[in-house]
Amino acid sequence: MNHPHQNLLTPIEVRPLGSAVREATTAALVKADGLDVIRLIVPAGKSIPTHKAKGTMTLLCIEGRISFEACGRTMELAAGQMLWLPAEEPHSVLGLEDASLLLTIWKTPAPSESRKDIS
Repeated sequence: MNHPHQNLLTPIEVRPLGSAVREATTAALVKADGLDVIRLIVPAGKSIPTHKAKGTMTLLCIEGRISFEACGRTMELAAGQMLWLPAEEPHSVLGLEDASLLLTIWKTPAPSESRKDIS
């Protein structure tokens, strides 16, 4: 069976799932050197306890609503909103509504993080 992350240049659907989000499961969409892209499903009421990502991450809420805790703050993330965190920053997630999210983890230093000051 082919998985989406095995097919280079094949479009991957990331649009809202609508009512199908209730039966959906989290799935890896891309696994490449230093890059993971995951469709994360967080049902209403489900929590993901505090943990760390091994790389810089972005989290885009495709649909639904979550509560996100990091850096001593708790914020809501709703459809169409995105945030980012540096590597190794502890964070947790709570589903406020059934939610589908696009999680990207870049495990190599971002260019701005790896540049050396030449002055």
